[in-house]
Amino acid sequence: MLETTIKEQLRGIFADLQAHYTFAVRVKDTHEHRTELIELLSDVADCSDHINVHTESGDALEFSILKEGKPTGIFFRGIPSGHEFTSLLLAVLNSDGKGKNLPDAFIAGRIAALKGQIRLVTYVSLTCTNCPDIVQALNVMALLHHDMSHTMVDGALYQDEANALKLQGVPAVFADGEQIHVGRGTLSDLLTKLETKYGVQPAEQPVETRNYDVVVIGAGPSGAAAAVYSARKGLKVAVLAERVGGQVKETVGIENLISVPYTTGANLANNLQAHMEAYPVDIFEHRVVESVSVDGEYRTVHLQGGEQVTAPVLIIATGAGWRRLNVTGESAYIGRGVAFCPHCDGPFYKGKHVAVVGGGNSGIEAAIDLAGICSRVTIIEFLETLKADSVLQKKAESLANVEIILNTQTTEVVGDGEKVTAIRIKNRATQQEETITLDGIFVQIGLIPNSVAFKDLVEVNRLGEIVTDERCHTSVKGIYAAGDVTSVPYKQIIIAMGEGAKAALSAFEDRMRL
Repeated sequence: MLETTIKEQLRGIFADLQAHYTFAVRVKDTHEHRTELIELLSDVADCSDHINVHTESGDALEFSILKEGKPTGIFFRGIPSGHEFTSLLLAVLNSDGKGKNLPDAFIAGRIAALKGQIRLVTYVSLTCTNCPDIVQALNVMALLHHDMSHTMVDGALYQDEANALKLQGVPAVFADGEQIHVGRGTLSDLLTKLETKYGVQPAEQPVETRNYDVVVIGAGPSGAAAAVYSARKGLKVAVLAERVGGQVKETVGIENLISVPYTTGANLANNLQAHMEAYPVDIFEHRVVESVSVDGEYRTVHLQGGEQVTAPVLIIATGAGWRRLNVTGESAYIGRGVAFCPHCDGPFYKGKHVAVVGGGNSGIEAAIDLAGICSRVTIIEFLETLKADSVLQKKAESLANVEIILNTQTTEVVGDGEKVTAIRIKNRATQQEETITLDGIFVQIGLIPNSVAFKDLVEVNRLGEIVTDERCHTSVKGIYAAGDVTSVPYKQIIIAMGEGAKAALSAFEDRMRL
């Protein structure tokens, strides 16, 4: 089943395994995918003397991972191929302590402190690019908590189950039967939600405050550039981030990073991390900033969970996130007809009618992708003309099942209590309102700056962007900002990188003048 080249790679990946692992398969003898699952797992096991497959009769199609014969808490219901193949490999490597996405001691402690018995299930699509992040994060939590399990379920194989839950978006996470998350997310997002649901054991001892010369908040293009440039000046640097790569990680293809004709968001995120790790930069991932306080020459960042990091220089590079419509019905139907990622949730709407709200590059690209899946795609643009590049506009206009409605405002997401059934729109010129019956809505209206934690600290404009001067100074001495979170025009990767470098150089120059 696996190609020879892949098997050779796996032998290298598994070469240093210490413990012995078993893929404990329980599968119905007559299940149509029985052979496919066993062949995949057997091929993986053949690549290491430390892995074997044990099969017994069951009621469905599932397997768990055992370490030295004991449960790890990791289960798969389905065949972890496609994007989830990496989740399978990392489940073994992380169990052995050799994975690259294991959290540090503080985050591991927060996971271990979750109260009670916790049973998690995540429904995925094997074509979803965001699902592996969720699956891998929850698998790690299962490894670190004494009484937690996590099961990945392929929604396509368990269609009746997914339909009964009325799922229209993935990844969809359930905690003891209650849906707690849908769509893209990070380990810090999930940990916060689990702490809220289950509570935590009190900390045994207070958390120490860490001291640095420079603290960078954010690890996207601007944050990584700020960290590297600061470290090259010989300064002690800490980077605090929910995830390395930030918004970049959600970008499928990148073709305008000068000198790099094409790359992917995932590859760029990996390169950003590798570049920071080439210097003495302390990267604290899975961190959420609650507030920042200023005491004389020091700025202290207060993090979720009680951590504190302080430095005389703070560089804010938190980027931006997806903007929402903020209309009636939107929040209620997220994951039940309202979606933000056509690559992940598009397959749920095969043969159906969907709307794409937004006529910029992301909106038109989404419409083009969805046109190959859906029976009909309606683009709704607020302005009188589309904002997307002309080549994308021409492509969309050439597609027979794509219609474009301009100068129109979305006023409401309509549903029947279970799923989206329609969208209400209003023509901005005539004020005439219309209800379009459809099955799903993909929101693609740009980004909103991630500045909430700082809006009472530094000056922000009406859009929520942190106001900076030409040297990345904010309104508070010792605090700099760079990238998409700022008022600098043109939210582009290459500009964010330059602004991050500029912020670091400005901070260093100011330091020399003291």
